[in-house]
Amino acid sequence: MIIGIGTDIVEVARIAKSIEKISFKEKVFSKTEIVYCETKKNKAESFAARFAAKEAFFKALGTGWRGGMAFNEVEIKNDDLGKPTLNVVGKTAKIIAKNKIKTIHVSLSHTKETAMAMVVLEG
Repeated sequence: MIIGIGTDIVEVARIAKSIEKISFKEKVFSKTEIVYCETKKNKAESFAARFAAKEAFFKALGTGWRGGMAFNEVEIKNDDLGKPTLNVVGKTAKIIAKNKIKTIHVSLSHTKETAMAMVVLEG
């Protein structure tokens, strides 16, 4: 059963400016995400897509970003074939369990100017 769907779109230039600040990176992205994005030629696009996924996740959850949840507790990883997956830890993971969410689907896309993501939560 689908519990929630969320989408988000973000301007890459806005994220490119924000990631110049280490404090922004550490507040929003996990260490794994930072390492991954920093290896990319167009790192701002990768950061922006992941930022959009986090926003889409909180929209799908229906709560927004509140209740002690943190952006860096929502992590985008890629499987061996490059497919993005969304993993949650910390307080956010407890809220996912409380809401009986069993599967999280995520799709990312980006161009030089924009990045977007869609998240579907299933119970």
